[in-house]
Amino acid sequence: MSLLAALRSMFGLDPLYPLLIEKLLRPVIVYCFLVIGLRLAGKRELAQINTFDLVVLLMLSNTVQNAIIGDDNSVTGGMLGAVSLLLTNYLVVRFLFRRVKLDRFLEGEPVLLIEHGRVRHQRLDRELISLGELTAAAHRQGFRSLDDVEECVLETGGSLAFIGKDPAPAQTHYDDLVKRLDAISAQLQALQAPGAGRQ
Repeated sequence: MSLLAALRSMFGLDPLYPLLIEKLLRPVIVYCFLVIGLRLAGKRELAQINTFDLVVLLMLSNTVQNAIIGDDNSVTGGMLGAVSLLLTNYLVVRFLFRRVKLDRFLEGEPVLLIEHGRVRHQRLDRELISLGELTAAAHRQGFRSLDDVEECVLETGGSLAFIGKDPAPAQTHYDDLVKRLDAISAQLQALQAPGAGRQ
């Protein structure tokens, strides 16, 4: 194979390859499908709460790969697909930037899973998040238990934001112990003072 033929094959310059328009449209169609599909699947998929969710996202990306570039394995096909995806995302983000209501409709609303220190089990069930998964997420953010959490929000992007109680129960318990030790220390010093036991 000559160098020219190898370059034509690598960059997809062979006239038998799909039209340029097809290479640009395929990623746009898959992009729209995935945005709608992930919106319908809920925020849980984006949050990657457990191993199964991560596996689904990884397989999803592999599944749609061929739909984006078709049978084209060339560098040009891959670059055209990537450019088309990046351009589509840029245009969508720019379009939604000043349209708050439409953005909220597409992204959804944040959901309070823990409110005023109380777990909202009905909301957890609606978002398909178990109490164990919520506890594990709290541990990853440094909380010993859900008792230390004042508020937990499932953000529109799928992340879980935890806000601790102020002050945390562990800190309150520690402060209480320190006060008691100080009181005992003061009493011991009073007993050891000269003349304290002579009355």
